[in-house]
Amino acid sequence: MVDTRFHPFAGPVLLRSLLASLPAPPLVEDARLHHLTITGADELETADAGEIALAAQPAYRAALQETAAGVVIVHPSLRDLVPPGAVPIVVERAHELFVDILERLYPAGTHGSAAWQLADDEDAPLVEAGVRIGANVVVGAGVEIGRNTVIGPNTVIGRGVTIGRNAVIGANATIEYAHLGNGVVIHSGARIGTEGFGWLGQGRANRKIPQLGRVIVQDLVEIGANTTIDRGALGDTVIGEGTKIDNLVQIGHNCQIGRHCLIAAHCGLSGSTVLEDSVLMGGRSSTVGHLTVGAGTVIMGAGVATKDIPPGSKVGGYPARDVRRWWQEVATLRRLSKGDKSGRES
Repeated sequence: MVDTRFHPFAGPVLLRSLLASLPAPPLVEDARLHHLTITGADELETADAGEIALAAQPAYRAALQETAAGVVIVHPSLRDLVPPGAVPIVVERAHELFVDILERLYPAGTHGSAAWQLADDEDAPLVEAGVRIGANVVVGAGVEIGRNTVIGPNTVIGRGVTIGRNAVIGANATIEYAHLGNGVVIHSGARIGTEGFGWLGQGRANRKIPQLGRVIVQDLVEIGANTTIDRGALGDTVIGEGTKIDNLVQIGHNCQIGRHCLIAAHCGLSGSTVLEDSVLMGGRSSTVGHLTVGAGTVIMGAGVATKDIPPGSKVGGYPARDVRRWWQEVATLRRLSKGDKSGRES
């Protein structure tokens, strides 16, 4: 569900009227078109009967069959998997049509969202007792800040953000489109809730995909200086309880980071990466996105995860593989580079 606390909604609107407003209205032969009211957009897993969801590629198959969405924008190859309760809108360029719809339902966009942050209204911030706020801090409309939280100078807290109790927010940080738990520590210069890096027609049109999600930071998380965490595209980017993130780390949109993970400096997590609980990532390690790193896994420094990694693994290298195998390969290459083709140590 898109949180209208952060993203203004132009609806509710009849599906018929919504489709008619598009640049190229799709052909839909379904009687429900004329009376179904659209109340938002969401992911397949969490959409309800008034919401529109997207199924554009084979990775959506399982979620599509179980969805409760009222409308599904679907690629023709997946048409037969749409549940009978959903109105199918079948198009080859499903993702592009979905972006058209998102831009109608949530029209603020990047420019409008920035302007909305500055809107002067009567939704005053709610600040509990014992909160200390430094010089030149900007606190947006509707912000909630819990007891005994400290906010350093020159920090910006965007409209609608909530911050729990006993949190520490360093100087020159920016927090937007986010909900922070109790005891969270955000160091200087961190950027929480920035726009995710999502584009259609890569290298050609480079059309922006609206980033309408949030960042959820659970209790006792610590986020290092100049780290950036992007908000989700539709769902949430989540940082689990007790996780600690070092300086200069990039967390892409829709990443799901479990509890008590440790992520060292200069790591990069591409969008939709899942780290299960207690994953350790060494400095400059990274993931390619849309994969799961199992609980208790260790990724050695500079390792690059390119596929799912089972729980309890210890991996390194590029692509990341079992660390013993990686060391063996490095040792073999070293011997070969010295002219020893026998495979023995020199």
